[in-house]
Amino acid sequence: MSKRLVSRLLGMFQSRTQVGVDKAGNRYFTRVEEVDGAMKERRWVEFKGADQDSTTVPVEWICWLNGQRKKAPTPEELAELEARRERVKQNIELLKKKEEEERKAGVRPVKKIGKSESPNLQSFVKQQFTGPEEVSRPKDATDTEDSTTDIDRTSEPTGTGATFKPGTWQPPA
Repeated sequence: MSKRLVSRLLGMFQSRTQVGVDKAGNRYFTRVEEVDGAMKERRWVEFKGADQDSTTVPVEWICWLNGQRKKAPTPEELAELEARRERVKQNIELLKKKEEEERKAGVRPVKKIGKSESPNLQSFVKQQFTGPEEVSRPKDATDTEDSTTDIDRTSEPTGTGATFKPGTWQPPA
């Protein structure tokens, strides 16, 4: 083995500082080491047991490991956040129960998403893209896609297509 590797391995165990432990028993360490001539802090986690599952690391510790937090989370902060997460879970369960009771009692109608409630895209396209020549077309003109009359069209808002000139619009200053 090279001398540098041996010294690095020995230094890993001698100069590390334990920063904290999470509720799963994972331990978090830091060490200041020289990297490319500059002293940098290195942070890492040692998992409890043989199961090295990174999904067991709490979000607060992940942020600390990635350098998004300067200070490691305190036990008090972790306990407060865990209590908050538990309250949120309880509130979600209560809301689900309340919604189910309202649905069974018929107070709250069940919303169904599907073809029956889909928007009328033909009407939207015609509304957005009709020009002045289409709005004032003769009544005897036939339209295979839309059987609405000119009276129905005038109830929908239309743009100012007759006065529009491409390239003349400027954003407000």
